[in-house]
Amino acid sequence: MRAVTVNLALHGIGRPARQLDPGEDERWVTVEQFEQVLEAIQDKAHVHLTFDDGNESDVEIALPRLVDRGLTAEFFPLAGRLGQRGYLDRAGLRELARAGMEIGSHGWEPRDWRRLDDRHARRELTDAPKLLGDLCGRPVRRYSLPFGAYDKKVLTRLKQAGATRVYSSDGGAASQDGWLQARTELSHDLDDDWLDDVLVAGHRRAGNWVSRVFRRPVR
Repeated sequence: MRAVTVNLALHGIGRPARQLDPGEDERWVTVEQFEQVLEAIQDKAHVHLTFDDGNESDVEIALPRLVDRGLTAEFFPLAGRLGQRGYLDRAGLRELARAGMEIGSHGWEPRDWRRLDDRHARRELTDAPKLLGDLCGRPVRRYSLPFGAYDKKVLTRLKQAGATRVYSSDGGAASQDGWLQARTELSHDLDDDWLDDVLVAGHRRAGNWVSRVFRRPVR
């Protein structure tokens, strides 16, 4: 049977230190909810945590709790937001890398990659991971799709850019060795029942992620 992974996507934790974009609060969880997630996945080797955007809560809240539990995660900052209020600065990015966390790219700014011209595609898919890699001291070759949006052209550009793994927001389980990985986004109203459904039912639905390729809606 093919090995599977349940990827969970987090954004901000705790009280935001910046003004949130419209709708962003729906993907912001409390510290208590985050600790609830960590408790639920502690002994589940098939569950993988990812963090988008590069909010400062990645270092201030998430990192010490991950380290205390011996867990690792994957972080996808926006390269163009480093050092801005409420976001990671360069020192914070290096701290994540030193702690053994994986660093990937979420692009330069929140943009729909399906609508990029060649110049902006180069900035989002090449310049952003290069900056992040230079700062953390190792190549950055994994990507998280902004808004979870993609089509065939986006995936082709990512392959040309040298992407070794790409994360969507399709939900459900993913093949452990798959290049395109489905994720389930955590929302502000998550509870134990929701987590049980995602971690157990999501694992049971392994393999269904293939049928979702290329059908992401405009957000």
